[in-house]
Amino acid sequence: MDLYRELVGVYHADGSLVGELRYLWGKFRGTAHCALCDITHATVREKAAFKACRSRLPIPLRVLHLDERSEDLIEATEGRTPCVVGKAPDGWQMVLDAQTLDACKSSVECFERQLRLRLAGG
Repeated sequence: MDLYRELVGVYHADGSLVGELRYLWGKFRGTAHCALCDITHATVREKAAFKACRSRLPIPLRVLHLDERSEDLIEATEGRTPCVVGKAPDGWQMVLDAQTLDACKSSVECFERQLRLRLAGG
C-alpha cells in the first residue's frame, strides 16, 4: 500500500473557463465524456461523498485537468485520460484506467473500492 507517495486523478477536460464550458457543452450534446468528472462531481460541485472518500484514503489524492499537468504527468497520461496514477519511486504508474473509471458508472463507492483494491495489489 505504501508503493505510492501520492495519487493524481486526471480529468479528460481542460480546467480553464473555456475548457470547462467546452466540456459542459460537449456533455450536453453527448460529444464529451469524462468518467472521473462523473465520479467526483454532481453538476458543478464536488460530491460530498468524494470529499469523504479522499479524506479516508491512506495516500493523498489530488485531481487535475489536462492543462494543469506537469511534463512528467503529460508523459505518463497522454492519450490515457481520464485516469488515476500513482507516484512511485521510479515514476508515475497507472492505478485506475479509463475503462475502470467508466465501469464505476459515477459511483464514488465503486471508485473507492477499485482504488483500494489496486493499492492493495489487486
